[in-house]
Amino acid sequence: MKDYQFLFFDLDDTLLDFKAAEKIALPKLFAAHDFPLTPEVEHVYQKINGGLWTALEQGQVTRQELMATRFGKTFEYFGRNVDGPALDAEFRSYLAESKVFVEGALETIQLLAPTYELYITSNGISETQAKRLQVTGLAPYFKQVFVSEDTGYQKPMKPFFDYVFERIPHFDPEKAMIIGDSYSADIIGGAGAGIDTCWLNPLKKAPTTTVLPTYTIEKLEQLVALIGQDQQSLKK
Repeated sequence: MKDYQFLFFDLDDTLLDFKAAEKIALPKLFAAHDFPLTPEVEHVYQKINGGLWTALEQGQVTRQELMATRFGKTFEYFGRNVDGPALDAEFRSYLAESKVFVEGALETIQLLAPTYELYITSNGISETQAKRLQVTGLAPYFKQVFVSEDTGYQKPMKPFFDYVFERIPHFDPEKAMIIGDSYSADIIGGAGAGIDTCWLNPLKKAPTTTVLPTYTIEKLEQLVALIGQDQQSLKK
């Protein structure tokens, strides 16, 4: 096992349970605008939102376009005209209130922080991610937080990682690893940037390309043993 020093963590669905937070935030948003969040409505939103995030990763739309249009397009599909950017800001305020961790995330970070340099690398929205890190108490464990909105690039783009690496004193890619749930953003992105990768894969999905992760784990707690830490004190 390598002697790692720099560990990069994705945030959504790696440390914080975004899906759980979304399940709370979406109904609040739609209820506030007198529009019930039925399964059909949620399906339409998820299709529009997912397509926009994929397009963002591929550089086909900007973050501002994503934020301005995802709710506008959803409501438009059902014949409603709304202020898309305003609804997006409201939705993100609900998201920021969430304190739902991925299982074992807080305990794992607490164990790793004294020994390793921990960093956040996220494709999320800067203001929202900063609030979520503060609300959940995760912020003090990380030396720096890198969000694509601030870098001007998003994972898996190599310039995103170049931006990150250039801002870490004495950075050595041979001692670095990224941990994340997104195969496209974290695994392909990390491999393209020349660092090791660890795929958090609780659903045991098959790799989507010939680019393989350095390691695969099903639970975040496994990372501790993987890189050689004593796991005795990890809460079960």
